Amino acid sequence: MESFFNKTASFPHFETLQEDVKTDVLIIGGGITGILCAYFLKERGVDCLLVEKDRLCQGVTGNTTAKITAQHGLVYDKLLKDAGLEKTKLYLEANWLAIRKYEELAAQIDCDFAEKTAYVYSIEHPEKLEAEARAYRMLGLEDRIVETPELPFATAGAVRMPNQAQFHPLKFLSALVKDLNIYEQTFVREWKPNRAVTAQGSITYQQVIFATHFPIDNKHGLYFLKLYQHRSYVIALEHAAQLEGMYVSEDRKGLSFRNCGDLLFVGGGSHRTGKKGGNFQELRNFAKQYYPDAEERYAWAAQDCMPLDEAPYIGPYSPAMPGCYVATGFRKWGMTSAMVSAMLLADMVQGIDNPYAAVFDPSRNMFTGQLMINGAQAMMNLLTPTTPRCPHMGCALKWNGAEHSWDCPCHGSRFTQEGRLLDNPANGDSEAAAGKSAADRKP
Repeated sequence: MESFFNKTASFPHFETLQEDVKTDVLIIGGGITGILCAYFLKERGVDCLLVEKDRLCQGVTGNTTAKITAQHGLVYDKLLKDAGLEKTKLYLEANWLAIRKYEELAAQIDCDFAEKTAYVYSIEHPEKLEAEARAYRMLGLEDRIVETPELPFATAGAVRMPNQAQFHPLKFLSALVKDLNIYEQTFVREWKPNRAVTAQGSITYQQVIFATHFPIDNKHGLYFLKLYQHRSYVIALEHAAQLEGMYVSEDRKGLSFRNCGDLLFVGGGSHRTGKKGGNFQELRNFAKQYYPDAEERYAWAAQDCMPLDEAPYIGPYSPAMPGCYVATGFRKWGMTSAMVSAMLLADMVQGIDNPYAAVFDPSRNMFTGQLMINGAQAMMNLLTPTTPRCPHMGCALKWNGAEHSWDCPCHGSRFTQEGRLLDNPANGDSEAAAGKSAADRKP
């Protein structure tokens, strides 16, 4: 199973670190966030180095749907209620600047960049659309609820946001990495203040950016309570509809749509990692019903870090870790959030005040209903006996029959059938999972 993006782009290879080195800024993680951070810091003349445990962009970045938009579901009504008008305006402005920065960079890169209108639709909750339209009005955006004739099923309408975009992220990033200081297959197995240890050498640094999707240090920041992970699925169909817009449901379990050339991407089947969901079968059932003449060409899955509220965590890792920064909790909107992260963190490591810092501050209030859910989920799985355990924090792993993997419901680590690590925050393989036979697996 490999995504359309991974199959249709190639990256230059980089060497593995073989010696002790020094740098001013170390970036851990070679996805879109880490690469954009390295690119902007290099542009500013900052000495920086990026390390990736495997190959660049082979994790979440290569398994996106690559919508570049400030329309993050029905987010603005919620933000106005929780954060107030000033911070909501800053959230919108930061993401709008991210779109325009992509547009500026993509003008010099052949990456299938195309301006699109984004839509959030609802099947049966027009009142949610009306609330979001009111929020748009307060923010100076178009506030009409429109029909959705491009979709093959009835809806209650949609709110729309023009001047958004889509692109091929790996074509885009392969052009940015060529002159950056990068080591691949360089796993940071031990992290210490001002020193990161890998298998073949250590890296001495002054500041560090954790761009590892899920933060790798559990001692500070409480990210193991502030985050959980969510899986979703995509199929790419040939001989299906040609849509002018990009569509996403207001329901987290709903479907999303965008075209890519002659292909239609249909996304959905989502669920908390380690729990049951519709998976690929839900999408294939939908395609069979609404696009019976279509043929599936690609299928892939994505995993997203979900924060306690509506905004990512971008900024200082923890007050107890000076000189350390993090970008995580992108809540399924990784393209714009990665660009916001890079622009914000490039300022922070240089000591430059950024007007958007307070909106994304990782140390903001934690006390939400989701915190209680995360804590209860962790406690329940820690107390579950006689099942394979996750080496991250000891939670019980669950067998994912759709993808043939062992998944952690607490924090989202995933392992192959043999116990090899697929997704962090675990930093090593699961020996317990490797020892389980087929008879031990539960549907």
